[in-house]
Amino acid sequence: MSDLKKMYSTILGDNFPPEMTITFGDQKLVYHKRTWGIPKEDGTVDERGLRYGENPDQQAALYELINGNLTLGDCHFIEPGNGLVSAIGIEDMLRVGKHPGKINLTDVDNGLNIIKYLMKRPAAVILKHNNPCGAAWDNDLATAFTRALRCDRIAAFGGAVILNRPCDKETATLLATNYLEVVCAPDFEEGAVEILAARKNLRIIRIAGINRLADFEKYRFVDFKSLVDGGLIVQQSAVNSIRSINDMKPAVTTRKGVEYRCERQPTAQEIDDMIFGWAIEHGVTSNSVLYVKNGCTTGVGTGEQDRVGVAESAVHKAYIKYADILAWDKYGIGYAELAMAIERGEHTLAEKNAIDEQTRADRAGLPGSVMISDAFFPFRDGADVGITQGISAILQAGGSLRDFETIEACNEADPQVAMMFTGQRSFKH
Repeated sequence: MSDLKKMYSTILGDNFPPEMTITFGDQKLVYHKRTWGIPKEDGTVDERGLRYGENPDQQAALYELINGNLTLGDCHFIEPGNGLVSAIGIEDMLRVGKHPGKINLTDVDNGLNIIKYLMKRPAAVILKHNNPCGAAWDNDLATAFTRALRCDRIAAFGGAVILNRPCDKETATLLATNYLEVVCAPDFEEGAVEILAARKNLRIIRIAGINRLADFEKYRFVDFKSLVDGGLIVQQSAVNSIRSINDMKPAVTTRKGVEYRCERQPTAQEIDDMIFGWAIEHGVTSNSVLYVKNGCTTGVGTGEQDRVGVAESAVHKAYIKYADILAWDKYGIGYAELAMAIERGEHTLAEKNAIDEQTRADRAGLPGSVMISDAFFPFRDGADVGITQGISAILQAGGSLRDFETIEACNEADPQVAMMFTGQRSFKH
């Protein structure tokens, strides 16, 4: 059996060339392979690129656009010299214990893909395996991070945190109490890096371009998907066009000459959560359903094959994470650790049962949440999952032949549930 630990600590190097050129007709894009010279303990400098790809046995390289600016339909590459993840230099790695791997950078990139729509308020997005496991915005950065973390403290372990404001010392202190792989922000206030540096091997990355992310909202880039036979599927990247209530459509449909209309209109807070939730949805692997409340995720369901299944998955995860955070708040240990502590005689079954009862009574904090679906509901059963948990509103694509069923579900709910349509889906694969 191979030594997996050694595999992860061994850097392959790579055989990718230092430059790459892609030609689209008469337009040429020139890329340079990004490497970093990171000092070693013996005083030498280790100059190399990505540590490895998605797995330790996969070579990988990061290329930065250095010349050319593609205009292909709505695709306009950011001008050379204004890059984000691909432009990270050694001077931007304020602290790094080892070279980054592909997943570290794709987590950061997807975090930027989400947070570029959340620039109006201090926001934090926590990602694990290229999916957000918690996201929030608030009046200050420390509160936003705390709320994002409490959505899923378990999944955040070893994750990447993307902040849209300079990291202050209060936020750094909160970050440093958790095991994280990457913390990325537009800058770090005096003393913040020293606090974060207490965590061994934490990568602290400054991307000054985060301050300009809102300028890139409408940018489309060319998205490449390599096929097993060496072929390529090339597409324009998605753009989130739901930026205000004016971009949404009323939940109205006609079937057999009868008009069906959602009777309750969303409140100002529900509209705000719809806009926030659709921005998060933009970075979640499909098929997905999210629950958000007061500018924070309460449940994140990702990558399921059917819509009712992913609605149930998000609820199931919300209950697990809610019980975990209750145990953490009360006993300083997670829910799973509490169960083991009972076996050791350090806690009682009555204490665990109290956590379970509180979770059920609170319905994992889901009541009052807005349900976000990246496509339409083909049947009402998906929406019914959220309605049973006490959601107050739904944002979905609309356009199903059975939209009338979902509208009926909202109108029949007690209290009634508001619903709006986006008129666009937000698939990501």
